[in-house]
Amino acid sequence: MKNIPDFVLVRPQMGENIGAAARAMLNFGLDRMSVVAPRDGWPNERAVAMASGAGRVLDGARLSATTAEAVADCAMVFATTARDRDLTKPVYSPEAAMIEARDRIARGERVAILFGPERTGLENDDVARANAIVSVPTNPDFPSLNLAQCVLLMGYEWRRAIAAPAAQTMEMAGTDFANHAELEALAAHYEERLDTAGFFFPEGKAPAMKRHLRNLWSRMPLTRADVQTFHGMMRQMVRWKERG
Repeated sequence: MKNIPDFVLVRPQMGENIGAAARAMLNFGLDRMSVVAPRDGWPNERAVAMASGAGRVLDGARLSATTAEAVADCAMVFATTARDRDLTKPVYSPEAAMIEARDRIARGERVAILFGPERTGLENDDVARANAIVSVPTNPDFPSLNLAQCVLLMGYEWRRAIAAPAAQTMEMAGTDFANHAELEALAAHYEERLDTAGFFFPEGKAPAMKRHLRNLWSRMPLTRADVQTFHGMMRQMVRWKERG
């Protein structure tokens, strides 16, 4: 068994949405799709056209006549829905649901996520077969998500659950961050030239002004290329002044 959840599209109405869902799934390393009673039959040419390179997800999709059949071998089933239901069930955020799915799959359980048809979403009979509900914090005045959008969102949360990306990275573009010696040399260069220009005035405030300037350099995340640029700027300004 693959260590990924089943994404179950229940009675999808448009082939284009099935294809877009397949593409969204493959974006996040998911290819276990089940299709329950698609309105326009199966296979669907419009789904293939819309999948745009994710055709293998459609090729491997399981076709089921009912939701019960699609989830028969699953130990945990989540139902995605934006509507209030007259059913007592635990409600998960997308993030928490995918963490739970990850942990259960790691224990050898099979997990499914149900997605409803475009016009109405999942029916209560479908939701009743789920162990829990997944609720997306959408605008309460416009809560409905397109089928492929909902698949994309859950696929993204799955990917985060198994390989959380760094919140922020830095592209260094062929350089490294400046070390303290390089920052010290830059600070000394500016301090010397600014002192010559009479910047540190009055004399009694000069120590505090120099300390403030050094603190500015140390606070800035400068690369070695940045440091060389600042040195060059100051040298050019001095040359321009001397020519004048």
